[in-house]
Amino acid sequence: MLNILILCTANSARSILGEALINRLGEGRFKAYSAGSHPRGEPNPDGLAMLKDKGYDISAFASKSWDVFAEPGAPKMDIVITVCDSAAGEACPLWPGTPVKAHWGIPDPAHQGETADARRAAFEEAYRLLELRVRALTSLPVESMTTQDLRSALADIGRLDGATQMAREA
Repeated sequence: MLNILILCTANSARSILGEALINRLGEGRFKAYSAGSHPRGEPNPDGLAMLKDKGYDISAFASKSWDVFAEPGAPKMDIVITVCDSAAGEACPLWPGTPVKAHWGIPDPAHQGETADARRAAFEEAYRLLELRVRALTSLPVESMTTQDLRSALADIGRLDGATQMAREA
């Protein structure tokens, strides 16, 4: 099983959605975690409501600092994916081991729209874009790929329709 850390600045919306999707669609091949460089302290309630409506158990989702994954005893990450452009440009902690890094830019659904329907639509779109990328990830034969092949494939996934910025190596 590969451990994947999904990063975003606040760890309240996109990274939480990514964690949820990878854990559901990864079917035991992947274990996803999420974190942020400046965590908001709680997941976005609109995002949690959408995930709950989609049948996710939302009780374990939390907004936390990426520092917890750089501490001794933390799970070793095989892949680290940023989903917001600001987190992609920040200096990340040194991760134990040598995780493959990728960027999958997704527009921020938080604070989008004046109404509940508009906010829900923004979260649905972020979910759709992340689901597209996660399905591409889960279709990869990651167990037999070289590090370079995996890095290249993850970069290609980051350039799928809707990416806000070209994938970059961190």
